[in-house]
Amino acid sequence: MPAVVDTEKCTACETCVDVCPSAAITMVDGKAKVDPDLCVECETCIDECPSEAISME
Repeated sequence: MPAVVDTEKCTACETCVDVCPSAAITMVDGKAKVDPDLCVECETCIDECPSEAISME
């Protein structure tokens, strides 16, 4: 199950982009977006997101 972003909570801080080891997260229209094909389900982005906008499906 790849990580998913709650766009209502995402503040576009880009912390998740910086910490993702597989480069699965990019910014699209000012919000983080996870590429499920690249996500390795390590949960690093969940641990590091200051606004708690990311979770596992």
